[in-house]
Amino acid sequence: MPHPKFNIRVYGIWIHEQQLLVNEELIRGQRITKLPGGGLHFGEGIIDCLKREWQEELQLEIEVLSHFYTTHFFQPSAFDDSQVISIYYRVAAQPQSAIRNTQPNERTYWLPLAQLTPDTFSLPIDKVVAEMIQAL
Repeated sequence: MPHPKFNIRVYGIWIHEQQLLVNEELIRGQRITKLPGGGLHFGEGIIDCLKREWQEELQLEIEVLSHFYTTHFFQPSAFDDSQVISIYYRVAAQPQSAIRNTQPNERTYWLPLAQLTPDTFSLPIDKVVAEMIQAL
């Protein structure tokens, strides 16, 4: 019997002036709209992962405020044979910080909360989180 594989993802939710920071990336040829963050490396802590991902993707130093949500259902990966577990935190940065994408196929923007729907996001777990953000 093969060993189960887990794909642990860590994302940040930054809401500022009734807007949510959203990221678009090209992943394996697919345009994905998601929250900023990414995959946990072996030997890395969850908070360290989140800070590293925001620094790599957006060149932003963030403050991690509080846990928001962890996946509570089985979600197979769309990209391989692993189970995805996503962890979300509320985060903040200096509002005047310039957001600079480090990859040419990425775009980060502020989405007004009034325009947020589950369909804003591409991935199933992010859709659940969108509903939770709407309920705030």
